[in-house]
Amino acid sequence: MRILAIETSCDETAICVLSDKGGDLLLEKNAVYSQIDIHKKFGGVVPEVAARKHLQTMMPLIDSTLGKDKISDIDYIAVTSGPGLITSLILGMTTAKALAYAHNLQLLPVNHIEGHIYSSWLSNKIEAKHFPALVLVVSGGHTEIILMKGHGDYQLIGQTVDDAVGEAYDKVAKLMELGYPGGPIVSQLAEQGKSDTYKLPRPMIDNKDYGFSFSGLKTAVLYSLEKQKSIDKKDVVNMCASFQQAVIDVLVKKASKAAQEFEVKSIMLSGGVSANTALKKALDKEAKKMNLPFFYPELKFTGDNAAMIAAAAYYKIKNKQAELLKGKDIFSLEPQANWQLVKKYLPRVD
Repeated sequence: MRILAIETSCDETAICVLSDKGGDLLLEKNAVYSQIDIHKKFGGVVPEVAARKHLQTMMPLIDSTLGKDKISDIDYIAVTSGPGLITSLILGMTTAKALAYAHNLQLLPVNHIEGHIYSSWLSNKIEAKHFPALVLVVSGGHTEIILMKGHGDYQLIGQTVDDAVGEAYDKVAKLMELGYPGGPIVSQLAEQGKSDTYKLPRPMIDNKDYGFSFSGLKTAVLYSLEKQKSIDKKDVVNMCASFQQAVIDVLVKKASKAAQEFEVKSIMLSGGVSANTALKKALDKEAKKMNLPFFYPELKFTGDNAAMIAAAAYYKIKNKQAELLKGKDIFSLEPQANWQLVKKYLPRVD
């Protein structure tokens, strides 16, 4: 099985070729074109600019990635169909549909969040014995706790009611004029600061459910900064450390509590914020207390990439869960900007 995957949910144009070698995933080719430098001057992603850059980058990236192989040895094409920026999704999906139709290949739509979950499979040997798994998805647009009972079997336990973790990081970075993207910058500065300097709230940490809220935490950072007449570098690194610790405390406590309540066999971390070293250390420490294996993707697979989309597609095809389209049916596929991987909450066990 050889899968060509395309990911354009936001501002990365990503292509990969993944194959099955004796039951193991082999990432043959992987390329990501990032637009971060383009959007830095705007302080965030501009959808129209991102879409135009995808248009300019897509085919040259495919040609350079596939090389002499081109597309003759590909069996399936997988493409991110949502959630994401609608204009960016359209560019990737249009390319995938054209290639699949022209070469008479089957096309598989993949949920972007499911791709992030499967990024851990690219870096770890995860087996059936590790299900059910507790998956903490943390990114710029999503903060969710998902119970993964098996491949393609998900139940939502909790999610943010306002800002996602990555979004909160970006907003806090903007408050202190640290630049964009804010997450990596705040994380790096936090390593130099003292996390107990500012007494920030831990929103919803003691709630009985597994919901999150980070909007108030961002506001608390703002008020704390406003109380000071001037802010120097020491204040900035201490605020970054205090903010990050507040976020980690909430995420770890909720994930730990859910892992115990639902008697999971492993804990997984995914999404762009899974690159955060302090969060990984804290979750790993908590998992060890519960004698549970802890899985997370390699740094190169934490951001948006096509390899994770191919991995998700591989397991959907392997387990006969794939919605495969071929011929004229391909053109019935539409982007879903707000595609939810799981729509219903799993009731708590009292």
